[in-house]
Amino acid sequence: MSDTKHMHWSEWLAEKVIAEKKEPYVITAGMTTSGPVHFGTLCEMLFPAAIKRALEARGKKAKYYFIADIMDAFDSVPVAMEQYRAQLEPHLGKPLCYVPDPTGKSRSFGDHFLDEARGLMKLFGIDAEIVRINEYYEAGKFDEWARFYLKHEAEARKIVEETSGQAEKKDWSPIMPICEKCGRIATTRVTSHDGESYGYSCDKDVKYTKGCGHQGKNSLADHRYKLVWRLHWPAWKQVFRSSIEGAGIDHHTKGGSEDTCRAITLDLMKKEYHIPYRYGFILYQGRKYSKSKGTGMGISDIVKLLPPEVVKYMLLRPDLEENVDIDPTSEKMLRTIEEFENASKLDVNKPDISRSERKKAIAFSLSTPRMRWSAPFLDMLLYYQIYQDWAEVSKLTGDAEGVAYMKPYISEWIAKDFIPDEYRFRYDPSHASDKTKKFIASLAPGMDAVAVHNAVYDFAKANGMEGKEMFTELYRSLIGKDRGPRAGKLITAIGLARLRKDLGI
Repeated sequence: MSDTKHMHWSEWLAEKVIAEKKEPYVITAGMTTSGPVHFGTLCEMLFPAAIKRALEARGKKAKYYFIADIMDAFDSVPVAMEQYRAQLEPHLGKPLCYVPDPTGKSRSFGDHFLDEARGLMKLFGIDAEIVRINEYYEAGKFDEWARFYLKHEAEARKIVEETSGQAEKKDWSPIMPICEKCGRIATTRVTSHDGESYGYSCDKDVKYTKGCGHQGKNSLADHRYKLVWRLHWPAWKQVFRSSIEGAGIDHHTKGGSEDTCRAITLDLMKKEYHIPYRYGFILYQGRKYSKSKGTGMGISDIVKLLPPEVVKYMLLRPDLEENVDIDPTSEKMLRTIEEFENASKLDVNKPDISRSERKKAIAFSLSTPRMRWSAPFLDMLLYYQIYQDWAEVSKLTGDAEGVAYMKPYISEWIAKDFIPDEYRFRYDPSHASDKTKKFIASLAPGMDAVAVHNAVYDFAKANGMEGKEMFTELYRSLIGKDRGPRAGKLITAIGLARLRKDLGI
C-alpha cells in the first residue's frame, strides 16, 4: 500500500480493498427509510460513492449497492408526517414497506422516504444500485441464511448475547415473522420450528403497539419474515458479497452490532470478513441527528441554500472518524462556501502541498467535476444587495454563467432572511454626511478595495478621528447601519463614479 500520510481517507480505503480483496469489488451501504433524509443519511450515501471513485481512479471495477432496509418495523410517526398521525398510527408495528404512504405519492410509507433519497442521490451525482431489501426477502435470497441460523440457533444466540453484553429473552429467535392477520412484524414471536416451518404468536406488547393475538404457522418459503438485525446485517454481506462496508462509530463501540457481525461471519458462518470502516457522528448543533424526531435541518432544506457540491465538500473534507457538527448559521455557511471556492484553486499535484490542502483538494474533486462559478459568492451577494438587478450582477462580476447558477441560492438566502447582518442592507446615500462626501471626493479613480480601506484610516487620522469612527460614519451614510461589508469592497462595488454622482460631488 502507498504512503498514506497525505491521502484522503477514500484513497487509503480504496488501496486497502485492492490489497486485501479480489475483483469485482462490491461496496455496500444502507439506510432505514423511517424518516426524511438528513446529513447522517447523506454520509451513508456519499462515503461509499467516494470509495468507488477512488477505486475507479486506480483502474478498478467496483459495484455500489445502496440497501433500503425497508422491512424494519414502523415504530413512530416522524415529525415530518405529524399531520397524518391518525392515518398512520393503526399501522404501527408493520414493516415500513407495507405501511401506506398517506401522501399518495409513493407505493408505501417506507418508499416515500426512499423516493426522497433517490432524488437526492441524483442531485448529488451518487452512482449506486438502489435495493429494496423486501424484494430480496420476497425472492428468497435470505432463505439460505434463515435456514442456517435456525439450524445453529443456539450458537447464534450465544454469539449475539456475548457480543452485545445482553441476555436475550427466552423466546428469542433468528427470525421475525410477519403476522398474516394484522401484518405486524414487531409484535410476533416464534413459538416452534423444524428448521423450515415455524409457528408464531402475535401477542407481544412493544409499548407503541400490541399484537392482535393471532397464532399461525408459516414456512421460510412463504418469505413472510425478516432476520433480526444482528443476524440480518452479516447475512446481507454474504448476499451482496460485500468487499467493504462502513458504519457509524456507535455500531463499532463495544457491544455494538459490528462486534456481532464479525463474530457471526468468522466464527459461525466461517466466511471471509469484509473490510469495515467507521465514521464519526454527524451532529446538528452538538446533537445527534434523528430522522423520526426531526432533529436538525433536512437536506431538502439545505440544498435550497447551498449548491450540492458545497454540501458534499463539507462532508467529505473532514477525517473519516471526525465528528462533523452541522451548524447551519449564515456565517458558518458562508465560511464553508469560501473554503470550497479556495479549494477549487488548489493543485493536488503540487510537490509541497500540505496534508490539509491536499485533503481539501481531493474533497473538492470528489464533490464536483468542475467549478460552476468564478466570481466569489459574497461578491454576487454584495452586488445584488446594491443593484437589485441580476443582469447588473452578471455584468459587474463578468461571470454570467456562474451568476445564473448561483441566483436560486442567493434568492433563497434573501427569501429566508438568511443573509448575515453585515450584508443585509439597501444602498441609500440620500442622508450622507459631509465627512463621507469629503472622503469620497478624496479617492482617486482606479483604487482597489484594499487601497480604499487603507485610505479610510489615512483620512480619519488627517481629520482627527479614530479609524473605527470613520468606518461607522461611512456605513451610516451609505447603508443606514453602523456596520456592513468591508468598506473598501462596498465602495468599489458601488463604484466611485456612481457614488460621486449620487452624493452630488
